[in-house]
Amino acid sequence: MKMRKCFKRLTALMLTMALVFSMNTFVSCTHAAENEKEIVLGDYRNIAPGVEDAYYCSVIIYVWEPLITMDADGQPVGKLAKDWTMSEDGKTWTFKLQEGITFHDGEPFNADAVLFNFDRMRYEIKTSGFYNLNVDSFYPNLDQVNKIDDYTVELTFTEPAPSLLYTMTNFGSAMYSPKCFDEEYNFTGIAQGTGPFKIIENVKDEYVLLERNENYWGEKAKAKTIRIKTIPDVDTRFSAMKSGEILGVIDLKAITPSLATELVKDENFAITTTDSTMIDFLCLNGNKAPFDDVRMRQAVSLAIDRNAIAENIYLGYASPTSNILNYSTPFYTEQPVEHDIEKAKELAAEVLGDERVSVRYLVQEGNTEQKLEAELISALLSEIGIDVSIETYDWATMKEMMKNGDYNIARGQQGLSNMEAITIFKRFMSSEGDQNMNYSLGVKDENIDALIREADAELNMERRQEIYTQLQEISVDIQPVVPLFNEKTLMVYNKALEGYEAQIYGIDLPNICWAE
Repeated sequence: MKMRKCFKRLTALMLTMALVFSMNTFVSCTHAAENEKEIVLGDYRNIAPGVEDAYYCSVIIYVWEPLITMDADGQPVGKLAKDWTMSEDGKTWTFKLQEGITFHDGEPFNADAVLFNFDRMRYEIKTSGFYNLNVDSFYPNLDQVNKIDDYTVELTFTEPAPSLLYTMTNFGSAMYSPKCFDEEYNFTGIAQGTGPFKIIENVKDEYVLLERNENYWGEKAKAKTIRIKTIPDVDTRFSAMKSGEILGVIDLKAITPSLATELVKDENFAITTTDSTMIDFLCLNGNKAPFDDVRMRQAVSLAIDRNAIAENIYLGYASPTSNILNYSTPFYTEQPVEHDIEKAKELAAEVLGDERVSVRYLVQEGNTEQKLEAELISALLSEIGIDVSIETYDWATMKEMMKNGDYNIARGQQGLSNMEAITIFKRFMSSEGDQNMNYSLGVKDENIDALIREADAELNMERRQEIYTQLQEISVDIQPVVPLFNEKTLMVYNKALEGYEAQIYGIDLPNICWAE
């Protein structure tokens, strides 16, 4: 009798366990089947411009991968390179590569592929809508790239390169299959990377279609296919989100804070945000009056109420700054942000006396936030004797006017192509810096040039950081540009999706899937 009862209990328990297992399997399979459905997202620009772009597509769609990437704190970490060593003199770096990886077209990733990609980088500067492919920017003083064995590569430099890993992050060490290119290293078709997604269709100005790489060497993407539509107009993107045409936005500046806030009034939407690599600033023409005088640049900086801009125009999705260096790089040091209209008046009066000056203030057409900023800043500048005329142009026209010195104030922004601070100092503060020249900033200071040279040659990273801190302090004092705020990566998504998480640059695309 007891045996029979025990048997009945055991049978019931087994049936219950089978039922639970069956239900869990059903839920799991249902979720798996759900994630076979295409996910549609939206962007304001071509995230995959195609064969004419040096990178073909942005790193944020996870098609290609770099040798070195970065963690959430901006520190370099290995990706296709798994280990590395630097010689004592800082002139030789040896990289051990991941093994057993293939590109989307089946070609092996190995030392030969790495050498090919460096040959491409050294062939000529290639332009991109993201960051130009320029070996001198990413690998200054590079001498040779040698294959030690099938999975070991050695880079040698004519000068010490102790911070090389910071310049190699992401766009600095993008890897593609050698079969992607013609004899002049231009793309001949769809980019073939090693990433968790591969491109299966790309229609310029319309969409790029991504498919999960089933042979990916790491953790596979959760979604089977993701379509990213190009929708240039922000109001149209907003409407597409409301209607369900797209389920999320991708990329920096894909949604404005005001529209994001409006969307999440609907409980079906949510916001994800984190620090961004983008910094927004005012360029001042330092080659002619009144901003050739450092006191006038200081006066402008002091007159601007950065906190009011961040809170009232960007609804808190911005971090006020006076530092030329973006806060996502590990070399960033906090600098004081001052708003002192009386001190600004005093400095301006030292230059202008009792006179007033009229200036042209350029902003990008169609950018509501920049226009609102300009109106707020113009009112403040009026108090220190500057009468502003706001003019709107497309960005290409603005850049040409700035290069020709045909402006007084212009709204600009800059992302970090890598995490090495000296890149920004060279571009904006060096006497021969490209942005210094292109924006007519007029910075010419032998002391600054000497500090940049010293930092470039410094092997000790602590001493290098000291020089970087000094350069940041100098930038606050002389204001080569007038920094306004560091941006936040701001994304909105429909809660029909999960795993939607903002990154320093983009979102964690492989983790996105349909919600259970």
